[in-house]
Amino acid sequence: MTALLEVRGLKAYYGPVQALHGLDFTLREGGITALLGANGAGKTTTLRALCGMVRATGEVTLGGELVIGRSTEDVCRMGVAHVPQGRGTFGRFTVEENLQLGAMTRRDHAAIRDDMERMYATFPILKARRMQQAGALSGGEQQMLAVARALMLRPRLMLLDEPSFGLAPLIVRELFDIFAAVNRDQGVSMLIVEQNAELALDLAGDAYLIETGSIVMAGEAAAIRQDEGVRKAYLGY
Repeated sequence: MTALLEVRGLKAYYGPVQALHGLDFTLREGGITALLGANGAGKTTTLRALCGMVRATGEVTLGGELVIGRSTEDVCRMGVAHVPQGRGTFGRFTVEENLQLGAMTRRDHAAIRDDMERMYATFPILKARRMQQAGALSGGEQQMLAVARALMLRPRLMLLDEPSFGLAPLIVRELFDIFAAVNRDQGVSMLIVEQNAELALDLAGDAYLIETGSIVMAGEAAAIRQDEGVRKAYLGY
């Protein structure tokens, strides 16, 4: 596979505090990559840096186009969809209005309508709730809405931040099955940050382990999960 996202020397800052210390990694076109690490390691900051949400330096390209230095809106227009930790839905808007907001950078109205129906077919519960306010949905339904809204962008790359957080195991499994199907059927590349390392490594083809703002391990997900240190620290055996 060819590289879709190439990251070289990525540094990020919160005011004077440096949170990332020169990350290097690659995400393959059509692939799923997991970014693992403990709380505070820099995983969420990495996603925010890629989206232009924090001050960052380094060389990051998406399909050969430079990313660092662009506004969040411009990065979105490049085809990057970010599903933040904690859902990030617009609680006072209806499910349908949230989906429409996901397509706000698009102008192909007929295709948007088709994609809306595709989201309802993928997430039937959202169709049943389409006129309800997003804030009235359960946690699992809100996470599904956040993912569906991101897919309305027709992204090349999805950045998923802790998608399993606070969800029941059955909902998590359903959600991860949907990620796999979207990747397989639509070719959407994904960079997933996930505390549940076993789930993430099952889904991903490649993985990186980050500690205190630096990448300390990289490789195929199957090989990473066999590492004794990873097994003890993140897989519990």
